[in-house]
Amino acid sequence: MTKNAHPTAFPVLRYKDGTAALAWLDRAFGFARRAAYEAPDGSIAHAELAHGNAMIMVGSGPADPANAWSTVRQGIYVRVDDVDAHHARARAAGAEIVRPLADTDYGARKYSVRDLEGNLWSFGTYDPWAQGS
Repeated sequence: MTKNAHPTAFPVLRYKDGTAALAWLDRAFGFARRAAYEAPDGSIAHAELAHGNAMIMVGSGPADPANAWSTVRQGIYVRVDDVDAHHARARAAGAEIVRPLADTDYGARKYSVRDLEGNLWSFGTYDPWAQGS
C-alpha cells in the first residue's frame, strides 16, 4: 500500500475543449489550476486542478486509437509505488491492458487497463501533488 500524505487516486476527465473546461471549472466550482500543459495541436494534454485537498486531472484533444484515454470521458488514475509489480498483478488477474507499461516523457512510469466491466484505469508513479507549487 502506498504511504503518502496526499490522496493517491485521482478522477480524470476529458473534454472536447480543455481550455474552456479549465476556465469553467474554476468559475463554476472554484477549482484552482495547479498545472496545465498544451499538446502540439493546442489542446490540453494534461492539467491538474485542486479544490481543498482534492485534485482532478483534465485533458482534451482528438481521439487517438493508440491511446485509450483519448476515447473516454472519465476514468481514474492511481499512484502506486511499484508499478511493475502492480502491472504483473493486474495481468495475472486477467485485466485487459490497453496501454502497455512504459516510461513517459515527464519521468513517470505507467500503464492503463480496463476492469472487468470496461472502466478505464491508469496506474503509475506520477504524483501530481509532488509537482508544481
